[in-house]
Amino acid sequence: MSKAPRADKQPHPADRHDLIRVHGARENNLKDVSIEIPKRRLTVFTGVSGSGKSSLVFDTIAAESQRLINETYSTFVQGFMPTLARPEVDVLDGLTTAIIVDQQRMGADPRSTVGTATDANAMLRILFSRLGKPHIGPPSAYAFNVPSVTARGAITVERGDKKTVKATFNRTGGMCPHCEGRGTVSDIDLTQLYDDSKSLDEGALTIPGYTPGGWNYRLYSESGLVDPAKPIRRYTKKELQAFLHHEPTRMKIAGINMTYEGLVPRIQKSFLAKDKEGMQPHIRAFVDRAVTFTTCPECDGTRLAEGARSSKIKRVSIADACAMQISDLATWVRGLKEPSVAPLLTALQLTLDSFVEIGLGYLSLDRPAGTLSGGEAQRVKMIRHLGSSLTDVTYVFDEPTVGLHPHDIQRMNELLLQLRDKGNTVLVVEHKPETIAIADHVVDLGPGAGTEGGTVCFEGTVDGLRTGGTVTGRHFDDRASVKDTVREPTGSLEIRGATTHNLRDVDVDIPLGVLAVVTGVAGSGKSSLVHGSIPASDGVVSIDQSPIRGSRRSNPATYTGLLDPIRKAFAKANGVKPALFSANSEGACPTCNGAGVIYTDLGIMAGVTSTCEDCEGKRFQASVLEYLLGGRDISQVLAMSVTEAVEFFGSGEASTPAAQRILARLADVGLGYVSLGQPLTTLSGGERQRLKLATNLGEKGGVYILDEPTSGLHLADVEQLLGLLDRLVDSGKSVIVVEHHQAVMAHADWIIDLGPGAGHDGGKVVFEGTPADLVAARSTLTGEHLAAYVGA
Repeated sequence: MSKAPRADKQPHPADRHDLIRVHGARENNLKDVSIEIPKRRLTVFTGVSGSGKSSLVFDTIAAESQRLINETYSTFVQGFMPTLARPEVDVLDGLTTAIIVDQQRMGADPRSTVGTATDANAMLRILFSRLGKPHIGPPSAYAFNVPSVTARGAITVERGDKKTVKATFNRTGGMCPHCEGRGTVSDIDLTQLYDDSKSLDEGALTIPGYTPGGWNYRLYSESGLVDPAKPIRRYTKKELQAFLHHEPTRMKIAGINMTYEGLVPRIQKSFLAKDKEGMQPHIRAFVDRAVTFTTCPECDGTRLAEGARSSKIKRVSIADACAMQISDLATWVRGLKEPSVAPLLTALQLTLDSFVEIGLGYLSLDRPAGTLSGGEAQRVKMIRHLGSSLTDVTYVFDEPTVGLHPHDIQRMNELLLQLRDKGNTVLVVEHKPETIAIADHVVDLGPGAGTEGGTVCFEGTVDGLRTGGTVTGRHFDDRASVKDTVREPTGSLEIRGATTHNLRDVDVDIPLGVLAVVTGVAGSGKSSLVHGSIPASDGVVSIDQSPIRGSRRSNPATYTGLLDPIRKAFAKANGVKPALFSANSEGACPTCNGAGVIYTDLGIMAGVTSTCEDCEGKRFQASVLEYLLGGRDISQVLAMSVTEAVEFFGSGEASTPAAQRILARLADVGLGYVSLGQPLTTLSGGERQRLKLATNLGEKGGVYILDEPTSGLHLADVEQLLGLLDRLVDSGKSVIVVEHHQAVMAHADWIIDLGPGAGHDGGKVVFEGTPADLVAARSTLTGEHLAAYVGA
C-alpha cells in the first residue's frame, strides 16, 4: 500500500530540538553566560588560557548531562558513583548524553595495557582460544590477569536445571605465577630499610612512617620475636627470618590484638601495591631508592604463563602478537583467512585499523597504559567511540591535538568530522588554528583570563571569527618567522648509541647555551631520546606532562611553597605562630576543618556540598582573621590574583622578598590572573604545567628540559612563552624543548628532527641544523609543514 504524500511540509515536533541552550552560566569565572550551541554540528570553543572554556564545556554542559544520567540509576548504584553538584546555571535545555574524552592519564596499574584498555586484547584472546595450536583452554587461559586455580572438595556446578558435584575444580588462567601478570619482579634493597649497626631501640628503621614510638615501629620492637636492644647485624638466622619474612600472624602486641608480618611483605603490600605516581614525593623517593624492578625471568616480561606462550597461530603466540607494533599486527590479522571466526576477525581488524588511522599505529598492545602521554591516552579512549553504534550523543574533547605533529592533526580532524557525520554533537576545546578552521560553529571566550574572562566575545562561523576583532581572531592568522640570526652554542651534550624504545643506535650532539627544539611525528622517539638518554643529574631540570597530584585543599600558594613566607610574614607582624595561618593546621575553621565547605551525606540520596556558614567559605577561624598584614587578613590575601599579590608584597608594610620571588615566576609563565587560593583541581591542563614550570624555575639547574610547554596555550600566550624561553637562555641556561608547535620551531636556534615515521619507521635523526636550513631543505615532513607555516 503506497503512502499518500503529506500536504503540509511542517516539521515533526520532535525535530525542533536542534539546539543546546545555556542561560545564566556562572560556574568558576563565567559571568552569566548565555549561548545556543547547534546540535549534530562541530563546535569549537576558543579563548586564552583561563578564559572559561573548560568551565563552560566541562563544568557546566558535560557535568549537568552526567549528573542527570546518574540520577536515572538506582540509589544503591548512585552510592558508588562520584557525587556531582548541580552547576551554577539558570537554564540548561536540549542536553544529550555527554561522553567526555579528556586528557586524564590512564591508571598506572601495571596490569593495565593498551590492549586491555580497548577491546583488542579480549578479541585476541578469543581468537587464540579458537585457532591456537595446541589448544590450551578458553579465552581466560590467554589472560595475564587471570590466575590458574585448582580447588579440591565438593563443588556444585549448576548448568541449566542440572547440578553436578565435582571433587576438584580447575580454572586455566594465563597469568605468569612468578610475577603475577606484572611482567616485572621487584627486588628490595635491605640496606635502605634499616641501619644494621643499630638496634630497634636505637631507631634502626629508615622507612617513611616508621618513626620510633609509632605503631608501625612498635609492631616489631614489642613483638617479642626479636630482641629490640640487639643490633640487627647480630640477629640469628631465626630472628632475621622472623623480622624480615614472617607469615601474617595474629598476636597480642602491647596489649592489643594485631597482625604481625615480616618487614619485606609488609613493605610490598603498603608501598609496592600502589600507583607510584600517586605517592607523596618523600615516599616515591624512598621507593626509587629501595626497590629495583627487573624483567620477570620466567615469562621474560610477557606476563603470560608457559601454556599461553606455547599456543600459536601461524608460528605467532599471543605474547608475540601483543608485542608487535599495531600497524604490523593489523597486517598479520588481515592475512588470517578462517571462515569460522570471520566476524571476530572483521571486528578486530576494524579496531586495529582505528589505531593506525588515529596515528597510534606505532604503539603495541602490551604497552603499559600508565606510560602513555596525555594526548596518547586521549586518542586511545577515542578508539572505543569510533566503532560505537551510538548516535545523537554529545562528544566533549579537551584539546585532541595535544602531542600531535602538524602532519597528524589532519587525521584527527577527519575523525572529529566522522563522529559529527554519524549524527553526534561534537564540542571541542582547542587552540590550534588547523582544528578551529574545520568548525561549523565557533564560541570565543574572553576577553582576558581569570576575572577578566568569562564572557562570550564571539559566536559564529570561522570566517566571522577572523574578522571579529577578538584576541583569537587577531592572532588566528599569526605566523612566526624564522630567525635571521641564531645564538652560538657554548658546548654540547653528547648522546651516543641511544636505543631506548624505538631509537636505532642514535648518535647526536644537543647544543648547550641555546634554545634547542626536538621535533618529529608522534611516536618518532622524541621523548625516548630526551628523557631516556639525558641523565637526571643535579644540573638538569625536567618538566614533563605528568599531572599535578593535589586535592581541593591544594592551591598555587601551597604547591609553589609561597604560603611559607606569607605565613611567616603574618606571624612576624602579629607576634603569633605561623601555623595559625594555614587552613590545614591550627588556623582551620573547626566546623569545616579548613575545607570551606561542608559535605552532608544524605544516606540513600546523593550528598550535598554547601558553603560553611561559620567561616563563610574563608576556611579560617574568626580569631585568625583579626590578624592583619598591610591591612589585609590571610583569607583576603589568598583571594588575590598573582598580579595583585606582586604589588601587595612588593612594597610597604607587607614587603616580603621571598614571596615576591615566587610570585614573579608565576607572573612570568603567564599565570598572573590565577588567585593564590584557587584549588588545583579547578586549573586547566595548560595552567598546571605552567605552575610546574614556575615552581621549577627557582631550581639551580643549568639545563631545562620542557615537554610540549605550549599544550593548553592560546596563540597569544605562545608569544609570552617564547619570551620566557629567551630570557632563560639569555641568563645562561640551556633549554631543550620537545615540541610540535611551528612557532616554537621557527624561534629555535637549533632543531633536531626525528623520524621519518613513527614506531619502527622512526627512531632516526633525519635532520640537525637551524630552522632556516630545515625550511630551505624541506627534506622531512616537519620541514614541509614548517615551510608552509612561515610561508617560505
